[in-house]
Amino acid sequence: MADKILLTYVILDILFVGSGALLLGFALTTKSGTSQAPTIASVATDLLLMGTPLNAAIGNAILIFFSFLLSIPAMLLSTTRGWLKVHGFMVVVCGLFTLIIGLDIWFGTLESKESLLDTWKAQSTTTQSLLQEQLSCCGYFNSTSAPPFVIDSTCPNAIIAATMPGCSAAFVKLDGLFLDVIFTAAFGIVGLDVALIFGIAMLNKDRKERERYRFIDEKNGTGSF
Repeated sequence: MADKILLTYVILDILFVGSGALLLGFALTTKSGTSQAPTIASVATDLLLMGTPLNAAIGNAILIFFSFLLSIPAMLLSTTRGWLKVHGFMVVVCGLFTLIIGLDIWFGTLESKESLLDTWKAQSTTTQSLLQEQLSCCGYFNSTSAPPFVIDSTCPNAIIAATMPGCSAAFVKLDGLFLDVIFTAAFGIVGLDVALIFGIAMLNKDRKERERYRFIDEKNGTGSF
């Protein structure tokens, strides 16, 4: 039974450090991708990803790796409980950190129409043109709203631009679909953290009971458990 509890803990701990690798890989890949010149295929997703807390994700990943290192003595020393408690505390910290990141992204999607307007205004006309081509639209709200549409192959003149929808609806929809996946993944990692905390609690309880029985046996002079 004890071996099964320890095995469960080890598996959950490996998944835990894997989630840290996933966070770090996502953040570094995103930073690398968004540093490149935008293209029609990537411009919208790059802008959305640039608005996510990438530095916080990197910090969280480092914290997860550090927490995993603290778990190694807990796995190797079969009677220790102190390292388990320290590891459990660090997992709680990591879980709260990840939860805050997920909530930050989620709250951002609730105000995406206004925040994306600010994002749109901050872009160069070249980037706005790429967005118009990718989303098949003209201007942010419509072709006559401020900021004005950019003349390009999608919106060559005011007459054609007037027949095209504004980019806000498509941009907001993409924001919702894309970022929903990201914050859902963050909440999934939090769920894994909770499972690991339960695993730590079970292993700690098992070791506490074994320690009690060992103490009783030693007191009775029958040897260790």
